[in-house]
Amino acid sequence: MNRISVLLVDDHALVREGCRQVLGREDDLCVVGEARDGRQAVEMVKTLHPDVVLMDIAMPHLNGLEATRQVAKVVPTTKVLMLSGHGESSYVRAAIKSGAVGYLTKETSAHNLCRAIREVQQGRRFFSPCLPEHHDPVNPAPAGHAGMSKKSADELTPRETEVLQLVAEGNANKQTAAKLGIGIKTVEKHRGHLMEKLQIHNTAGLTCYAVGIGIIKVSEAVS
Repeated sequence: MNRISVLLVDDHALVREGCRQVLGREDDLCVVGEARDGRQAVEMVKTLHPDVVLMDIAMPHLNGLEATRQVAKVVPTTKVLMLSGHGESSYVRAAIKSGAVGYLTKETSAHNLCRAIREVQQGRRFFSPCLPEHHDPVNPAPAGHAGMSKKSADELTPRETEVLQLVAEGNANKQTAAKLGIGIKTVEKHRGHLMEKLQIHNTAGLTCYAVGIGIIKVSEAVS
């Protein structure tokens, strides 16, 4: 029997351990690795080529939404299944737009977790039954999450999203440039575009926005 290979991605070791134990009881599922953040996850996908990635959204260094976009580019055959503490429809839509093929809340049962992995590996979508719009999660809602401009969030490029996260985490332009492997002037350019698109003109505002759209946790935000 061919086992379904799964990569676990979450910045909390306890969550990864819990998922590993659940999947370890299933004969047809196999955990092939664990990653602590989105950047590490993308590198591991390149090497391991797992069938399914179980991905959190809010993680340091690179959030799950941008990591999902990158996974879809580097290994298109790998399916990404989101496992998040956020159950709002705006997060579900953002995940699907990023390339995820399913979405589970962290309140999901062990049975549904295993079922979801099997479903997405077979090319089908799967959503937690508790989600308010799980029957049609991709259709846009009238208003964005927490009053944010959904249109503005959608207009950000992948690189701008990466810069937004690193700035919100407290990285200076020089640090951001080093982590992304680009020049400081390029970071400044992306930062300027961010502020123009979002109509936000300071770091505090960018941080609040990043927390609002769920790409970083409040505990990771720069004070």
